Amino acid sequence: MNRTVNRDVVIVGGGPAGLAAAIAARESGVSSLTVIERESAPGGILRQCIHSGFGLHRFSEELTGPEYAQRDIERVAGLGIEILCGTTALHVGGDRRVSCVSAERGLVTYEAKAVVLAMGCRERPRGALGTPGTRCAGVYTAGTAQRLINLEGFMPGRRAVILGSGDIGLIMARRMTLQGAKVLACVELMPYSSGLTRNIVQCLEDFDIPLLLSHTVVDIKGRGRLTGVTVAKVDAQRKPIPGSEIEFACDTLLLSVGLIPENELSRGAGVTLSPATGGPVVDDGLETAVPGIFSCGNVLHVHDLVDHVSREGFAAGRAAAAFARGERRAAQSVPVLDGENVRGVVPQSIRVGEARAVELMFRPAGVYRRAAAVVACGGREIYRKRAPIFTPGEMASLTLPAQAVAALEREAVVVSIEEE
Repeated sequence: MNRTVNRDVVIVGGGPAGLAAAIAARESGVSSLTVIERESAPGGILRQCIHSGFGLHRFSEELTGPEYAQRDIERVAGLGIEILCGTTALHVGGDRRVSCVSAERGLVTYEAKAVVLAMGCRERPRGALGTPGTRCAGVYTAGTAQRLINLEGFMPGRRAVILGSGDIGLIMARRMTLQGAKVLACVELMPYSSGLTRNIVQCLEDFDIPLLLSHTVVDIKGRGRLTGVTVAKVDAQRKPIPGSEIEFACDTLLLSVGLIPENELSRGAGVTLSPATGGPVVDDGLETAVPGIFSCGNVLHVHDLVDHVSREGFAAGRAAAAFARGERRAAQSVPVLDGENVRGVVPQSIRVGEARAVELMFRPAGVYRRAAAVVACGGREIYRKRAPIFTPGEMASLTLPAQAVAALEREAVVVSIEEE
């Protein structure tokens, strides 16, 4: 039996973005509010991130992932917000109807005035890489290995190679070492790491784990269980160089080769997705192309820091609450475009006619030293922010001041990086 329930705001996802959105919506006056979470407990990926380093920006102190999540979980409980754990969202419609199912409640459809998409992201699997070799056991994504060790008490292996230098892979290099495994190398296809500098230092350099840049795995060996991998240097076109092969005898290969926003529900709702970020196209209020549907966190674009995920969740929750009250109406907007040396600017449009500061976040397309992020409108520079270095491994951001936003006309806004 399909039961229908009315809500002012429904939030899909009970991770850090969804929890923040729920808190903001409630504090904005929304009384009819539900969070849908498919896991058995809220908190999202933070539940398995037992290392420290979270909360430095938001709380001005260093927390573990579970400690960070618990603060929002307790705040949600104190506000009396309904969280439905063990509940899977099956479909989100463009009419803001959210269908979900659970063992306890069966099939339920929520008719919402506003919906916040906060489903997070997933790891890129081996099948997306096309790496040759056997289909043996011992090949894991880094996040899967993290869950096995930290939540389930299972050690994936004893001699490991890590492909990719994303933050989860770097953190797992340290975690595997602390658990007694030997991490032989971290192998990165690009000539630069895709992880935060602090993680390179704390997780690789502090443990004398080599980082092989411009290298990749070209063969996976083993029948029942992985017995080794072959690593080769790559040229400027990222093609393996014959004769550069290195053999590693190992029983574990961890993959840290990128995260993909979890947007199957977004597609079902008719939300327009960005080919640059893999997430929805949104305006500066985080509203998608479908009125009343908002997006935030890693389902919108993959972040480096959970502090920024929470900040985005708070913004989405406030905007969803305003929409549910009928206070957020259609307005003219100008597009925000990727310029030279920039990819994946979020938001992709700015609503004009209001004087307010707007934060723009983006990834540099390469490594640029002594450079500046430049914002132009109609070919005219309206803002410039200098930095000693821009790198793809760290999200860049800038905040357009209110007077610059108020002066926007109908020309596109273009964000670029210029080397000075």
